[in-house]
Amino acid sequence: MKLILILFVPFLILASSCNNQFNKVLKSTDYDYKLKMADKYYAAKNYNKAEQLYVELFPIFKGSDKFEELYYKYAYCSFYQQNYLDAENLFKGFLGVFPNSTKAEEIAYVHALTFYKQSPKVELEQINTTKAIGMMQSFISTYPNSSRIGDANKIIALCRAKLELKDYKSAELYYNIEQYRAAGISFINLINSYPESEKGQEYMLMAIKSYFKFAKLSIPDKQEERYQKVATEYFDFADRFPESKLLKEAEDYKNISLNNIKQLQNEQIKTPANR
Repeated sequence: MKLILILFVPFLILASSCNNQFNKVLKSTDYDYKLKMADKYYAAKNYNKAEQLYVELFPIFKGSDKFEELYYKYAYCSFYQQNYLDAENLFKGFLGVFPNSTKAEEIAYVHALTFYKQSPKVELEQINTTKAIGMMQSFISTYPNSSRIGDANKIIALCRAKLELKDYKSAELYYNIEQYRAAGISFINLINSYPESEKGQEYMLMAIKSYFKFAKLSIPDKQEERYQKVATEYFDFADRFPESKLLKEAEDYKNISLNNIKQLQNEQIKTPANR
């Protein structure tokens, strides 16, 4: 216990001393001194204390030759403390006040990045994920020669992968709860929305399986049309992925569907004769 106290007491004394020093800075009416100390805290990565000082100094130095650097660091304080919504607004404000700044390209990229940082878990609404894609695409268009283009494209790819996963989970849920028509539509939408996806073949097979089960559970009057949809999707699959290892399984669903269509047509021919 004594050893713990021996180690802990100096820490408390140091923390108290630092707080006393910061309180003195806060009470100071020398704004140049406060700005100097804010920059010192910022350089030491003590962003909370730096931010408190920048907030007070913001209206004081507005319009001065020191305002741009102050605004720049003030915005980054929020970003580094992971207050991304505040950072988003501050970076946007910086670009509005200093559109011709030498830092404009950097801030435009980090502003777009704040939307990615606010992107939630895949199960939640992905508004910020979609915004991140749009903002990064806008950045690429505005600064086509930027050294950050590679990073911007990586962020776009990550965001699209998240959106794809969310859409896949929705399609999978429809399938699991036996809403096969909705599942089929959702898997086809996945293919069309993400044509470069590595899972395109799997999505097409799942669409075929969904439409097959939908047809199988349909009333007889609707089955022929719906089995034909299975065959149509199979031929689309074969055109897109002629070398797919999944093609044989898809072909089986197509063949069963065509056989079922023939049986339905034969029954329709026989029915009038039996009356």
